[in-house]
Amino acid sequence: MLAFAVLIVMGAYASVGLGINGKVPSGMLGYGLGLGGLMLAAYLVLAKWAPWADPLLLPLVTLVNGIGLVMIYRIELAGQAGASATNQLMWTALGVVMFSATLIVLKDHRALQRLTYTAGFVGVVLMAIPALLPGSLSEVQGAKIWIRIGGFSIQPGEFAKLALVVFFAGYLVAKRDVLALAGRRLLFIDLPRARDLGPVLITWGFAIATLVLEKDLGTSLLLFGAFIAMLYIATQRTSWVLIGILLFVGGAFLAGQVFSHVEARFNVWLHAEDPALYDAGGGSYQLMQGMFAMGSGGILGTGLGQGYPKLIPLSFSDFIFSATGEELGLTGLMAILMIYALIVQRGLRTSLAARDPFTKLLAGGLSFILAWQVFIIVGGVTRLIPLTGLVTPFMSAGGSALLANWMLIALLVRMSDAARRPPPQAIQDEGMTQVMQR
Repeated sequence: MLAFAVLIVMGAYASVGLGINGKVPSGMLGYGLGLGGLMLAAYLVLAKWAPWADPLLLPLVTLVNGIGLVMIYRIELAGQAGASATNQLMWTALGVVMFSATLIVLKDHRALQRLTYTAGFVGVVLMAIPALLPGSLSEVQGAKIWIRIGGFSIQPGEFAKLALVVFFAGYLVAKRDVLALAGRRLLFIDLPRARDLGPVLITWGFAIATLVLEKDLGTSLLLFGAFIAMLYIATQRTSWVLIGILLFVGGAFLAGQVFSHVEARFNVWLHAEDPALYDAGGGSYQLMQGMFAMGSGGILGTGLGQGYPKLIPLSFSDFIFSATGEELGLTGLMAILMIYALIVQRGLRTSLAARDPFTKLLAGGLSFILAWQVFIIVGGVTRLIPLTGLVTPFMSAGGSALLANWMLIALLVRMSDAARRPPPQAIQDEGMTQVMQR
């Protein structure tokens, strides 16, 4: 399956060259060997340190990561500044290193439960650092989510989400019995007790603070949604989900009334076709160009190398999904979404098969944030919801998100290995066995 995934990627790579220049790219062998070598190394590490792991996770991630590499290469050939398939291949190599290191170092994921509050502290610190830095070191296009020193930049929020999901899992395992207690019944819903609303309100406040201080609607929505989903998994109470939705919608509405950058996002979402907004700086131009691209792609797409991704600003990053839709069409986008759905399904299956509550919550939470991130970015570029600034997992150019997502997959692989590993058989005394047989 892994070899098949690499072959699909190389076929797409050849199609780009044929579509643009009428011949197979000269660097195809190098890219193929590079990607194949990386994934072979990842497979060997997996086979040695997680032999019982889910066999589909690595091939599925390889496929979607490889398609992202192909699209970035295609956009680079189109001449858009900032697109570099070579850099993305380098980040993929570092991602595989992080994947391998996580599997080798973390031999038992349940050790993370002992670090519940440490993980929570680390996650909060990573989220807070960009907000505390001056704008010259942390702000890009209005959002304070980076740490930039010289030519080096990193987005700590991508790693903070992993630490916070570990914290959520450990905390909810310890407190789930209390949080599951019912208070008053309203219509058909058992509301939680008022005294138990503290964790939800604190998380809500943290999400709103992220939205306000860092102007990062995407991470705010991602973290709060992950907490509410894990709270539901832990307690099985629909009331927590409804309370979470009401809190976030209310907070986002108030932020839209008070803060101009949030209001601008909603205006772009609601009135993208307005000519004045289309021509305004920071307006709906990027969003509408992405919509035009997907519209021109139609059902089957224009074909790899036959579109115009250069017309979409940041088509190699924020809007790689739109650029892919132009050249692969609705059919290609649905196939990519199915790949993501399969990755999430394998993660949720690991959650169901797990033998302890911490693993169930952690696997479910990690699977949810991957699915939630895909929904947020796809919903944003298709105008289902406002744009949030998140990137498409494994496909968009950039290092921080790619490294963090490879670590996420390593955690799922480690947990699937534990869940699928057969229990040890009891060693019986040979003499006793013979007596029993007689």
